[in-house]
Amino acid sequence: MKLIIQIPCHNEETTLPISIPALPRQLPGVERIELLVIDDGSTDRTVEVARELGVHHIYRFPQHVGLARGFMAGLDTALRAGADIIVNTDADHQYDARDLPKLIAPILEGRAAVVVGDRGVANLMHFSRTKRLLQRVGSWVVQLAAGLNIPDATSGFRALSREAALRITVLSDYTYTLETLIQAGAQRLGVVYVPVRTNPQTRQSRLIRSVPHYLIQSATTIVRAYAMYQPMRVFLMIGGAMILAGLVPGVRFLYFLAQDQGTGHIQSLILAAVLIIVGFQTALMGLMADLVGFNRRLLDEAIYRVRRIELHMAPSHGWQDADKPGEAESRDPLPAMNDLSH
Repeated sequence: MKLIIQIPCHNEETTLPISIPALPRQLPGVERIELLVIDDGSTDRTVEVARELGVHHIYRFPQHVGLARGFMAGLDTALRAGADIIVNTDADHQYDARDLPKLIAPILEGRAAVVVGDRGVANLMHFSRTKRLLQRVGSWVVQLAAGLNIPDATSGFRALSREAALRITVLSDYTYTLETLIQAGAQRLGVVYVPVRTNPQTRQSRLIRSVPHYLIQSATTIVRAYAMYQPMRVFLMIGGAMILAGLVPGVRFLYFLAQDQGTGHIQSLILAAVLIIVGFQTALMGLMADLVGFNRRLLDEAIYRVRRIELHMAPSHGWQDADKPGEAESRDPLPAMNDLSH
């Protein structure tokens, strides 16, 4: 059983010497633990520091591409390195590494494919009151979209089985945390939350530039992912709302018509007709989108099978893909690998 701990990094030369030494090197039920750093176009000494700290694998982007693409590149690199379990943690030492055994236990016991660390966001003192409120509301919205019990949707401290990592495909450019949970719910992957501790804050979050920016990006990610996996429900809700809205002026017109005053309220009839017709058209679009959704499921299955074939047929001398910029390096006994995930 091999565990690979992946750490997305962007200019983390000052935090890596704190976070990496805290990670365990031995765990019950795990034969080998390796570390993977995904360098997201850092301009400081992040890569050099990672090498000095004995990191086994380093994947490098030549420029900054964002957390979501870095997460997917890390999954792909870890899978090619033979990971049975992949743990994702932050480079800023936010999560207490002593809780890592608790994080992987449900996977080792076969109870889950995805395990997420619950920070107890409602009580985190280093979060502002506004941020705590947004975290709770966001988790509730993702819970509705994913159909799962989700107390902490944005936690980056999570473990994935090899099977779950093969099935996850993040399309967002902003963050992986929300979309992966919606995908896990849609694909019926077992998701478990375990309480984890956090460390004192070492720096401000780079993902949340401002509250409006965070709200817009998160809402866009949730709506896009939910509509992708539940298109019928989305379009039926929109169409149904428009039909109900159209019934209001329609009933109003019929009321005045019964009073022999319908001539002066023809605008209500026109508005009702427009809203109801557009509502029915939207519902029909949901049927078409649902058929497209079946194609999405077929594509997900095809991607899953292709990944398994690629991993099975991977040559021992490594990978080369000239069309995909990026660089990976590994310490013995593993070869150098290049990213094929995007």
